[in-house]
Amino acid sequence: MTNSDRIIRLNTVLARTGLSRTTLYRKMGEGTFPRQVKISVHGAGWRESAINRWIADPVSYREELGV
Repeated sequence: MTNSDRIIRLNTVLARTGLSRTTLYRKMGEGTFPRQVKISVHGAGWRESAINRWIADPVSYREELGV
């Protein structure tokens, strides 16, 4: 796992994207924001590389199917 593929948690994602929690989850449901990765029974996070791709081009971002 490279540095850009580390898992970051919700508060970090919210701070980096400027989104509200509600907007983030709505966008995930629409497929216009990266999905969470399960990291434990009760924990999840996001791949930093996916968040970086979204930040670089939020308007065109679409979740890749089958990933």
